[in-house]
Amino acid sequence: MKRLALLLVLMTMSSLLFGQVVVTDDITADTEWTADNVYELNGLIFVDSTYTLTIQPGTVIKARLQANITSGDGASALIVRRGAKIMAEGTADEPIIFTSEDDDLAVSDDLSFLDRGLWGGLIVLGEATTNQPTTNNQIEGIDNEPALYGGTNDADNSGVITYVSIRHGGFSISGVAGDEINGLTLGAVGSGTKIENVEIFANDDDGIEWFGGTVSVKYAAIAFCRDDAMDYDQGWRGNGQFWFVIQGPDEAGRGGEHDGGDDNETGTPFATPTISNVTYIGSGSTAAPAGDGSDRALYFRDNAGGKYYSGIFTEFSGVAVKIEDLASGDDSRTRLEAGDLRIGHSYWYNFGAGTDLLTLASGDQWAADSLAAQGNQLVDAQLTGISWDTDEGLDPRPAASSPAASGAVVPADAFFTQVSYAGAFDPNDGLWTSGWTALQAYGHMPNAPVAIEEQIDNNVPAAFDLSQNYPNPFNPTTTIEYSLATPATIQLAVYNVRGQLVENLVAGKRSAGTYQVTWDASNVATGVYFYRLYITADSPAGSVVQTRKMMLVK
Repeated sequence: MKRLALLLVLMTMSSLLFGQVVVTDDITADTEWTADNVYELNGLIFVDSTYTLTIQPGTVIKARLQANITSGDGASALIVRRGAKIMAEGTADEPIIFTSEDDDLAVSDDLSFLDRGLWGGLIVLGEATTNQPTTNNQIEGIDNEPALYGGTNDADNSGVITYVSIRHGGFSISGVAGDEINGLTLGAVGSGTKIENVEIFANDDDGIEWFGGTVSVKYAAIAFCRDDAMDYDQGWRGNGQFWFVIQGPDEAGRGGEHDGGDDNETGTPFATPTISNVTYIGSGSTAAPAGDGSDRALYFRDNAGGKYYSGIFTEFSGVAVKIEDLASGDDSRTRLEAGDLRIGHSYWYNFGAGTDLLTLASGDQWAADSLAAQGNQLVDAQLTGISWDTDEGLDPRPAASSPAASGAVVPADAFFTQVSYAGAFDPNDGLWTSGWTALQAYGHMPNAPVAIEEQIDNNVPAAFDLSQNYPNPFNPTTTIEYSLATPATIQLAVYNVRGQLVENLVAGKRSAGTYQVTWDASNVATGVYFYRLYITADSPAGSVVQTRKMMLVK
């Protein structure tokens, strides 16, 4: 928290020193936005085709609320046209933040998740395929200027979006319900685009919406949006892994709304993404938030497919899954029976509609039978903490004793990281949301950084060994090195002088070699700590335990 607070202070100081840059004109040349300025969007700003907008790590982009909503230009937003690129490459220490002009980043509680719709959002348009009858589709949310998406290049590259937090958006361009802009809109974006570590916080419409395309998204946090968290349609066929969703207790939509197409349900390609390791938390099992369908975790309709693996779903006030079954014609049940829709090896608990699988499958026996056959379980995943308040009580890591902590099924595709746990967070590691998200900055989630581990030598060492950390003493980070003489299942953990666990740094199977782990102790006090390497009995060497001492001085 101290590191993030310092970052926010530095951002505020830089805006005072260098002033704000008000952006009123479209970007018609290769352009770079730098962290020593605060950029303020005034209206709809387009990155025109063939040009690249590069945004430095740590850059803040704010947006004005437009006064004249009847002109069709009622929101400030950034739109990346087909053929253009956005290179927004933040880091966990220096995220790129899109937010409202009313958001003082030096004050953590000046806005809350109730402050939605203060500006538009980020829209990226590409040239990949959709299932629409034309390749020139006007994107949702923009109606006063051509904003077209679609094409024939599924490998299209619209750039990079990493460690980007998009906050308090979703303003309606006309003041009419239904014209709101999603937090992140992806229109026919291709697989050459990289999107990882992205947050949508308190948007007045959907969190992320895909309109066809093939782009994949890894590490996404969608929090307190008024409408659906994850919405795909028009034939999206990308991948997703490590998605976290929490819906607001006041207004909410579905955790996942999955459609086939707009008035073109029989068009191909069908929407058939593959998604693994999600944690979807609703508004509360007894909550009654405003919003259409806020009681459903997943809704498949209009001939949409899609495959979910190793998820955790909880705290929705209604049913778990609704799969459209029409009296005639193709529907999402058709996709299920064709093998294009599958939900497997996931955990479901604490739903308002009931506790039996038939009820949670909207009373459809065929849907309940499918869920049962795919290894789904009605069992508590034992998340560490669920809270909708700013009490740092939201910690969606499964407990070590959780049934979700092992035995996960992850698709065997190069995109997916092979992990043993279900859900979006490793029960034996930090929170990947730490340091860069509004969820952590506003106090919803604790600061629990992920330890950085790297295999530095593939050669087989002569013995199992745990080296002295360096530097020592240290503040606030230090590096721990260990060596494995054979493949082994290990745990590397930090303890205080009372023997209490402070943090699990590494847990799981590792190949033989030498590894380094960086531990960030920003959130613990000065003192003596111990770190222990524990190698379990499935190693040929049997159980091995080594412990060393280190000193944190602040």
